Amino acid sequence: MWAEGKVRILDIANELGVSTATVSNVIHGKTAKISARTVKRVQEKLEERGYIPNMAATLLAQNDSRIIGVVVRDHEKYEGRLLMDPFIAASLNALADEIEKNHYFMMLKKARDITDAVRFASMWNMDGMVILGFGENEYQELRDRVHIPFVVYDGYFENTGRICNLQIDDRDGGRQVGDHLRRLGHRSVLFAADNRSCMDLRRYEGLCEGLGFPADFLLIPMHRQERELFYQDRLDQFRRYSAVFAASDYYAVDLMRFLQKSGFRLPEELSIAGFDDGGVCEQVVPALTSVRQDGAGRARMALTLLKQMRQEPGFSGDFRTAVQLIARDSTCRVM
Repeated sequence: MWAEGKVRILDIANELGVSTATVSNVIHGKTAKISARTVKRVQEKLEERGYIPNMAATLLAQNDSRIIGVVVRDHEKYEGRLLMDPFIAASLNALADEIEKNHYFMMLKKARDITDAVRFASMWNMDGMVILGFGENEYQELRDRVHIPFVVYDGYFENTGRICNLQIDDRDGGRQVGDHLRRLGHRSVLFAADNRSCMDLRRYEGLCEGLGFPADFLLIPMHRQERELFYQDRLDQFRRYSAVFAASDYYAVDLMRFLQKSGFRLPEELSIAGFDDGGVCEQVVPALTSVRQDGAGRARMALTLLKQMRQEPGFSGDFRTAVQLIARDSTCRVM
């Protein structure tokens, strides 16, 4: 019979017929020399005997906590639905898979500003962080105030050191869309985005490069209700174009729905392309042409960089991953 009270490593070891060192090594993730069957037996027994809270405390107390914090800026443009955004959801899903595959634990934080990220980092003994969605000056402030390595997704800032910035090739993604539309015969193209900076500007510049001529730039409101009125006032303007490239799948699908409701035949009257290639692209009709990001590949690189930063405290750099245009039914040859 098991005695009431705190479960000890010795108790687990005796029950399974293994050494206390084996149990301790499983708890601390040092399983390279332990068979998969034994690791599974120990983990199951730890959970069965209620040892998990004690294991968490042990991890937090040691230098190697196995915790990766993921901080996402809860920008107003998400209108309270940050984790429902297709790009954010896909990024978190890929990170969760990769973090678990590397035997780490993921801890997620929605943050309104960078001070939330600073407090988050100070509360937990994390091995590293992945940061999404903040502004140019905020990354350096975070670097100055926390002492753990972190990787930035899609940062646009002058990297002065001790930060790994992991971008995608936004300009090439735009160029691929422009080249695709040019080959389909489009000569009047509109680019739609909620700002004229950072990744959206690079996507626009790439679009113009691929087209071989400047596309028009439409600055759209962030909030959906405002966009509805904005689009309604510009129905005639849309009829002057043969194609629209939206800076994200979210905006592309939003525009598609509005235009279809307004009587547009897509893509016959207006071809539409997006960026990110989230799951929604194959769920809408017509299926959306989009630029695919390699979310799994970027998550792998993020974990690799965090490990390298822990081994080499001075390590930093800017890195870029490739993108690929996925052509679907929402773009067609000019009639």
